[in-house]
Amino acid sequence: MKTRVGVIFGGRSGEHEISVRSAKTVIEQIDKKKYDVIPIAIGKEGNWLNPAQSLALLPIETQQKIIESVGQHSNEEIALLGDTKYNGLINLNKTGESFSLDVVFPVLHGTYGEDGTIQGLLEMANVPYVGCGVLASACGMDKVFMKSLFRDSDLPMCKYVWFLRSEWERNTDTVVSQIEAKLGYPCFVKPANLGSSVGVSKATDKISLVKAIELSAEFDRKIIVEENLDMREIECAVIGNEEAQASLPGEYIIRADDKKFLDYTEKYAGTGNNEFIVPALLSEDLTAKIQQMAIAAYRAVDGSGLARVDFFLRNDTGVLLINEINTLPGLTDASGFPKMWAGSGLEFPQVIDELIRLAIERHADKSRNKTSF
Repeated sequence: MKTRVGVIFGGRSGEHEISVRSAKTVIEQIDKKKYDVIPIAIGKEGNWLNPAQSLALLPIETQQKIIESVGQHSNEEIALLGDTKYNGLINLNKTGESFSLDVVFPVLHGTYGEDGTIQGLLEMANVPYVGCGVLASACGMDKVFMKSLFRDSDLPMCKYVWFLRSEWERNTDTVVSQIEAKLGYPCFVKPANLGSSVGVSKATDKISLVKAIELSAEFDRKIIVEENLDMREIECAVIGNEEAQASLPGEYIIRADDKKFLDYTEKYAGTGNNEFIVPALLSEDLTAKIQQMAIAAYRAVDGSGLARVDFFLRNDTGVLLINEINTLPGLTDASGFPKMWAGSGLEFPQVIDELIRLAIERHADKSRNKTSF
């Protein structure tokens, strides 16, 4: 009997479109002989769509690959119900009949998807789900809190400044002076709780700094500013629960002379100005160090399932710095996570198999906990 997998995607986030692309890749690559796939989309306004409506958000070729799997459940509504026969997230049709999902694969990036909120909902529904739990997701989403955990784990990082949007609006000059004193120019301005380079800008003077902060403040109430470094950006993928494994590292090579960092367009628009190389051109010792630090970062946030850890390798000193962890990394055809595992000998259908196995394993382990005393 096939395992029924609910793939949740979309969501109320600036990364909605990337989530749809990630879902497309997962749905196309998942082994249809092993799994029945039920697409569950969340609209930009937060409305949950039934499988037929969800299917319509995906490309035609993707729809055709799972139309039989969706089948009779296409027009049923999604509901979270406590049922004596079924646990968790289920479909409920008009006659009141229901069925459970064996596992949920949330492919939601950014706010309300990667920050512990959907994970908390799935925990309450008592359904196995792919990826990090509530704590790791929340800590990994907030770049400021994440860096606090990295610091406690003695992981080296670049210099940074953070502040709240309300502080910026109350006292702009003080915030600018603090950034100039600690970091100088150029520097990078980011929303603290977003990914895929959404809302990220490079500031080269006070005018561009103010503009960059105003942009980031449109996406988040917390803003982080990091020093500019002459460096290479290295990534490493991690899979596992208690016994995590790290892939060979990868690296984006930017060809365009006027591009100094990978913005949203460079990552996803297919401009041809960058290439992702696996393995990155590194010594064996440095590769091993990156893998060790990636697993250390994973453990620092209590990761499970999967993550991608990003590093800065300074060109001037050769020092390796940890940048951030992504607890639900992009899974699109342009994303580094599946490419790094492919370069490490694990094709994406195998990665999906392992992620589902890990989800069920983690759920079974948590089910051993007593809930009454």
